[in-house]
Amino acid sequence: MGLDEDALDYHREEPPGKIEISTTKPTNTQRDLSLAYSPGVAAPCREIRDNAGEAYTYTAKGNLVGVVSDGSATLGLGDIGPGASKPVMEGKGVLFKRFADIDVFDIELDHDSAGEMIDSISAMEPTFGGVNLEDIKAPECFEIEGRLREEMDVPVFHDDQHGTAIISGAALLNAADLLEKDLGELDIVFSGAGASAIASARFYVSLGASEERITMCDSSGIITKARAEAGDVNEFKREFARDVPKGDLADAMAGADVFVGLSVGGIVDQAMIRSMADNPIVFAMANPDPEIGYQAAKKARDDTVIVATGRSDYPNQVNNVLGFPFIFRGALDVRATEINEEMKVAAAEALAELAREDVPDAVVKAYGDEPLQFGPEYIIPKPLDPRVLFEVAPAVAQAAIGSGCARREIDPDVHREQLEARLGKSREMMRVVLNKAKSDPKRVVLAEGDDEKMVRAAYQLADQGIATPVLIGDQGEIWETMERLGLSFDPEIVDPDSDNLDPYADRLYELRQRKGVTRREAEDMIQDGNYLGSVMVEMGDADAMLTGLMHHYPEALRPPLRIVGTAEDANYAAGVYMLTFKNRVVFCADATVNQDPTTDVLAEVTRHTGELARRFNIEPRAALLSYSDFGSVDNAGTRKVRRAARKLRTDPTVDFPVDGEMQADTAVVEDILADSYDFSTLDGLANVLVFPNLEAGNIGYKLLQRLGGAEAIGPMLVGMDEPVHVLQRGDEVKDIVNLAGVAVVDAQERD
Repeated sequence: MGLDEDALDYHREEPPGKIEISTTKPTNTQRDLSLAYSPGVAAPCREIRDNAGEAYTYTAKGNLVGVVSDGSATLGLGDIGPGASKPVMEGKGVLFKRFADIDVFDIELDHDSAGEMIDSISAMEPTFGGVNLEDIKAPECFEIEGRLREEMDVPVFHDDQHGTAIISGAALLNAADLLEKDLGELDIVFSGAGASAIASARFYVSLGASEERITMCDSSGIITKARAEAGDVNEFKREFARDVPKGDLADAMAGADVFVGLSVGGIVDQAMIRSMADNPIVFAMANPDPEIGYQAAKKARDDTVIVATGRSDYPNQVNNVLGFPFIFRGALDVRATEINEEMKVAAAEALAELAREDVPDAVVKAYGDEPLQFGPEYIIPKPLDPRVLFEVAPAVAQAAIGSGCARREIDPDVHREQLEARLGKSREMMRVVLNKAKSDPKRVVLAEGDDEKMVRAAYQLADQGIATPVLIGDQGEIWETMERLGLSFDPEIVDPDSDNLDPYADRLYELRQRKGVTRREAEDMIQDGNYLGSVMVEMGDADAMLTGLMHHYPEALRPPLRIVGTAEDANYAAGVYMLTFKNRVVFCADATVNQDPTTDVLAEVTRHTGELARRFNIEPRAALLSYSDFGSVDNAGTRKVRRAARKLRTDPTVDFPVDGEMQADTAVVEDILADSYDFSTLDGLANVLVFPNLEAGNIGYKLLQRLGGAEAIGPMLVGMDEPVHVLQRGDEVKDIVNLAGVAVVDAQERD
């Protein structure tokens, strides 16, 4: 089946289309409905009548964008009319929601003139926090956007003009930097003189390009002053008329530094690329077929050619989804009255800067595990990189504040936390911990320090001020990895092959000499990063330790248990996963360590898991799980759990509610707990779930993660005498950074 048939099946599957409306408030009772509509809705109506700005407080306006089109220039299909353009506008809404959590109404208008479009759109101002104009043909689009920006007090943004300009502008900043060329001295040639081309040329000037060095070509050739004076070009093209002889695109490209294609496919050949200046920049962005193919442009000459296209199957895709969701997000969050030039420049500069950063593992995996590192093949971030939201939206918001078009101010750090929350509860929870870690960073030893992921994690820990990383591993290999990845920092490295480890061997021997370890064996064991890191933490030369990336869990856990051991008030360690849902967080224990825990183990694991929850600012409510409810089944297994719950309820050191044994749905469903078991000591739904054995714990958390759509953070090791965490093999860099943050907060509390 071809792509067209797949797409038709995708769109017609029930329910047809791609979007729906969902409620954000309860509507389950008569009281809910009376608040949502009559008579309760009258109260917010009166507030907005008296103060129009209160619409942002009492309605969804502040997070609602209108995607408006007349279908006159739809993608590569041309003037197909408003009805036929609706799938595109729905798709735009999907992208707004997916990438920036912005709600959208798509509006398709059947108008024949710019004036009618302007009147209809401006009349909808009370509905929207912003308007995204889409697929409106030139030159009408210029008039429509210009007039609406004057008449409306909310941001109006024609993405076909400015989206390509901003994204390609970010690419131009990085390409010029890589080639060590001054932006103001670049000779730039445009193929195409439509909305995107004119907006891009204007924007490049805002970034620092020289207007006098921009040559624009349309289907009739170079736009010259002679053509402008003869009335051969419209007023918008006239802006870029050059006082040069007439000629075609090939003439214009000879000696040029930059080619910007926003026209039609296949009109540039390799000879035209060879005619350009040394180390040229080629942005062939016609879709679906670029003006010249990526490989053809690269092979046209022997020096460096930096190429970008509009296609996802080649490096450096200029994709508008990198712009509009995040630009509107920043504008909406400060209630901006417009999207101005300062905001667009801030977006481009933020994108350019992000492309120079280390790329998360999840993004690399999403794009086929191909290396992504700043250079000629990677000058723009990928659309699926979640960091775009955190970099572009705050930059746009601050630019709006600085330029005076924001109706409210927002602290960049607070803004970032709000954006984290929009991407999921796990990011919000980890932000709490990472902020605590940054307040007093600790020394965290990474036992497998010469692994590439550990080196990248160490860079992020140091760069973000979360921790002071100490890498155990081959110093030469670590430095080679840093150089290859372009990571500029100076980590502390402990190299077992060259550093003096005698003090650590002495301590290891002292700790294990009555456990069958000789002095010679201690010297051999200390070469193992897990033993070395454990001794460093035990001696106080590091505050915390991470290991396990390249070892099986039991193998990685054994050295810390032998050297660091459990805490003074603990006899057992346990592994805890934090699972985050859209509006809920639960901690699952034990999922990694204790195979068949006794009553005492269950009680201790519950206590330590409750303490862990509080590091995330969660007040614990613990349920000890079984397959029975409060004595409905009586056997050795259920009695073990029941006794553990009773022990905890009578323990004066446990200051949070605990109950059990209970079934899993009893613990997490309010109606079951409140209606059938109103005697329970839990004063709300459980957020600490303690499983009766390792088998149940491991199965339970994985089912919740995979079928329940939860995000998992962990396993976090509790009960140890010092902060030690054992990673899972295959964990990503973000998992290492998150666990390091948890370890730092643990160390802070112990201090």
